[in-house]
Amino acid sequence: MALFVQKSDLFKHEKRHRGKEPYSCPECGKGFNTKTNLIVHQRLHTGEKPLLCSECGKCYIHKSDLVKHQRTHTGKKPFSCSESWRIFRQTPDLAKHRRIHTGEKPFVCLECGKSFTQKSDLFKHQRIHTGEKPFPCPQCGKFFTRKSHLVVHERIHMGEKPYSCQECWKGFCQKSDVVTHHRIHTGERPFPCPQCGKCFNHRSALAKHQKRHRGEKPL
Repeated sequence: MALFVQKSDLFKHEKRHRGKEPYSCPECGKGFNTKTNLIVHQRLHTGEKPLLCSECGKCYIHKSDLVKHQRTHTGKKPFSCSESWRIFRQTPDLAKHRRIHTGEKPFVCLECGKSFTQKSDLFKHQRIHTGEKPFPCPQCGKFFTRKSHLVVHERIHMGEKPYSCQECWKGFCQKSDVVTHHRIHTGERPFPCPQCGKCFNHRSALAKHQKRHRGEKPL
């Protein structure tokens, strides 16, 4: 049995048993067990951000958010992975990283069942099903599902080819194109046809070849 010095403390304690918090927000009705928590919550309604970063002037509602932000200035990374010893500024970042070691993929696509380690990767994947392409090219108006795809595409307009073959120094827009091109020099053909065993250096070349087995006319 819990004992209390003041009657007011007993009153607050009894309210918790009845499922009621002693302090409630007049705007939304949400309950809180302390007046301090209520005051902090009310900043969501008023827009007040009284906690100021002395380095850059950015303001925050919660002290915990200010503390996390200040690590961007100090470089402090207090959370470390026991497997790889990589360090992180925030616990959510550490939790995401640990999925590499555990293999956990908690974010599942309801359309096809494919799972992902991060929620952001699931959102990007879902655009395949919705057809959404939110990143337009300012030069030609072509749309892309991912910003990274747009960045690669824009190199075509700028003539930028940051990746080059170490054998012949031919330039490419994407790193993956260098890997594919290098097979010309090595003779590597990593894509075998399951029907006839013929091997190809491009996945696209294998796909065209398989169409012939199915009696389809390659595009």
